[in-house]
Amino acid sequence: MGSAYQFHSWRVFVIVCALPCVFSVVALTFMPESPRFLLEVGKHDEAWMILKLIHDTNMRARGQPEKVFTVNRIKTPRQIDELIEIESDTGTWYRRCFVRIRTELYGIWLTFMRCFTYPVRDNTIKLTIVWFTLSFGYYGLSVWFPDVIKHLQLNVLRNSQKLVSNVTINFTMANQINSGMEYYNVRFQGIKLKSVTFKDSDFKSCVFEDVTSADIYFKNCTFINSSFNNTDFEPYKFIDSEFQNCSFAHNKTGCQITFDDDYSAYWIYFVNFLGTLAVLPGNIVSALLMDRIGRLTMLGGSMVLSGISCFFLWFGTSQSMMIGMLCLYNGLTISAWNSLDVVTVELYPTDRRPSPAFKLMLSDHVQEVASLSDGEIACPPELHPRAMVN
Repeated sequence: MGSAYQFHSWRVFVIVCALPCVFSVVALTFMPESPRFLLEVGKHDEAWMILKLIHDTNMRARGQPEKVFTVNRIKTPRQIDELIEIESDTGTWYRRCFVRIRTELYGIWLTFMRCFTYPVRDNTIKLTIVWFTLSFGYYGLSVWFPDVIKHLQLNVLRNSQKLVSNVTINFTMANQINSGMEYYNVRFQGIKLKSVTFKDSDFKSCVFEDVTSADIYFKNCTFINSSFNNTDFEPYKFIDSEFQNCSFAHNKTGCQITFDDDYSAYWIYFVNFLGTLAVLPGNIVSALLMDRIGRLTMLGGSMVLSGISCFFLWFGTSQSMMIGMLCLYNGLTISAWNSLDVVTVELYPTDRRPSPAFKLMLSDHVQEVASLSDGEIACPPELHPRAMVN
């Protein structure tokens, strides 16, 4: 993208990642509204049409003849606005706001506590463990992957290689500790050194030219027949070091380092973008196979495969291999996320999820949509598609 965009790279990254969200918002305008919401606001006819669409779609998917979809009774409890008027003594706006907030918070708390009561308490505990372990592994590795890839990219001089000779180093070095190294006829030209420490190393016939640095130290190093031209190596950066037949020319003082051409931040954004893009095949696979192989099978299989892929991280010795492992891990893990979302929703009855709103009953000669004691809508398995349970 060029150095001109480097300072604004995070803005470009956010804009690119926001485009799918914009497309999703546009697509939502073509989707039907929630029947529960339509019934709450009194739009019964629109709600019946959407429920009929769900009913007919499931009948056709099961290969069963379509049945007549009718409603013989609806019982709607008092809405929150009515409760506010009843509980409000003064009728002032702040009193109504207080009652509304208190009522909503109390309803959220009751719904939360009901998740830890019979008969869904065991499901809540098990799902909590699965959610924690999956989140811990996924987000932990998501944070670690870009850092280790950046480390592999910059750490070209491996500590196991004790002798570096007859090369020109003209790339940025950062976050390194090079100990016991020997540099012979090495040219450090146009290089930026950030948080680099050289310990117990020998520099023979080396050239340092146009070098800028920050937080760099040479500890117990020996320089023989080496030259320093246009560098910012001040005396305090050399700790217990010796010089033999060395020269310094045009030495700069102060902090001269610049980040204008530093692509480290851009690299982190690019790696994250690739990892995020890799979940697309996993989403497609999970959408096609979830109803065929089952939720728990897909959840367990995805977690096992993603765990196996983590084992091969041991053999990752280059940045390209680590990027490939990142994409593979994200692509395998997304199926577990999708399965866990569906399993979590389906293991709880509808009255344990949203706040109570209404009760809907159908006549005896058709399928019953819902009839719960606290006034919540819920479709039995033979009526609603799994994806629309929410």
